[in-house]
Amino acid sequence: MNPEKAAGAGVRQLPVDERYSQWKYLVPILYDWFANHNLLWPSLSCRWGPQLERATYKNRQRLYLSEQTDGSVPNTLVIANCEIVKPRVAAAEHISQFNEEARSPYVKKYKTIIHPGEVNRIRELPQNNNIVATHTDSPDVLIWDVESQPNRHAVLGATESRPDLILSGHQENAEFALDMCRSEPFVLSGGKDKSVVLWSIHDHVSTLATQPNGNKSPKTDGSDDKRTESPVIQARGVFQGHNDTVEDVQFCPSSTQEFCSVGDDSCLILWDARTGSSPVVKVEKAHNADLHCVDWNPIDENLILTGSADNTIRLFDRRNFTANGVGSPIHIFENHTAAVLCVQWSPDKASVFGSSAEDGILNIWDHNKIGELSNSSPKIAEGLLFRHSGHRDKVVDFHWNLHDPWTIVSVSDDGESTGGGGTLQIWRMIDLIHRPQQEVITELDKFRSHILSCPSDKAS
Repeated sequence: MNPEKAAGAGVRQLPVDERYSQWKYLVPILYDWFANHNLLWPSLSCRWGPQLERATYKNRQRLYLSEQTDGSVPNTLVIANCEIVKPRVAAAEHISQFNEEARSPYVKKYKTIIHPGEVNRIRELPQNNNIVATHTDSPDVLIWDVESQPNRHAVLGATESRPDLILSGHQENAEFALDMCRSEPFVLSGGKDKSVVLWSIHDHVSTLATQPNGNKSPKTDGSDDKRTESPVIQARGVFQGHNDTVEDVQFCPSSTQEFCSVGDDSCLILWDARTGSSPVVKVEKAHNADLHCVDWNPIDENLILTGSADNTIRLFDRRNFTANGVGSPIHIFENHTAAVLCVQWSPDKASVFGSSAEDGILNIWDHNKIGELSNSSPKIAEGLLFRHSGHRDKVVDFHWNLHDPWTIVSVSDDGESTGGGGTLQIWRMIDLIHRPQQEVITELDKFRSHILSCPSDKAS
């Protein structure tokens, strides 16, 4: 069986209900493990947190989500505990038995933080996964210590939780562009003011020394105490170069001073804080429409991915960029039929990445496979490894699991056609799809005698 065909890798798009029915029928074949969790309110962001427990057949891990409500109850930042079944443990008949309208027993809410406004984006601090940053419809970035924050009840009129830190520096709302540095507690943001802003959480120490009551510990009972406000820290740098809203930002994996950004001006910009606040390289027409997302390869730092409203993902090699910003993509990945909302490299394999879009599809790609199937299977998009079609509306965010690299969490914002609310899915494709071909053939060959010895009357 051709894995790409089994994964539904053709370009032709079926109606949502038909596509979903076909996908659900193939779940036992395509997935090593799958969990579906119905959300009362959509989550616009999802992130894995720290691993809590390792056991024989499954692990337990934190999961960060949000609840984007209609105002009848407050918006919240949700901390959940998730049980992740280990590879080759779940039975095929078990993973196929799920109810779209039910909540998965593998996902349990642990704590709720009442967030001041919608949670548009969540990012965890690599040096301490209990520290997360959030974007909402405001100029500020909010920093939360999710362990010390009190558990709150999200009822109408409840007092908002108080952030542990507020990062100030934008002049207009900053809603989606957010990243945290891998090596130092640095935070990066972009906003409607067309700027990219850089902070260091370390600056909190010097900020406390200059603020009244700075030596007092913040209250942790969730009560509203105007005498104890959240500390505010100012930016280390503000970087100007975009001509429209900055939609996404990303640190270079090995640097606290190098980063990139994309925006509604169709530009991809590379920055270096050591050389000043002006762009190092500005690619004027990285796409033919607004850019929504960018990701920098954590293993091969020359490679940068971008996703756009033109429905494509483009792969750039920064060694191809010139001083005047000219740089053609290495490859343009085409399979989505609507705007690409999120791109993310695999943390484990340098050539593999994922993309999600408004078409409800989450694609897994391997750029090393470009050209492999172009002659024999012209309808298959080059480099496409797998199509996850379990969501029935736009997939707004997803995240690879660092502790279990082929396990992915994804969330969709479901429209009225599917009952509203949202859907959280945790899934791992069967490893026969992504493992080396010869390795797979060798494993399947072990079962050759069993298959050939099957009685002919039973086989028929």
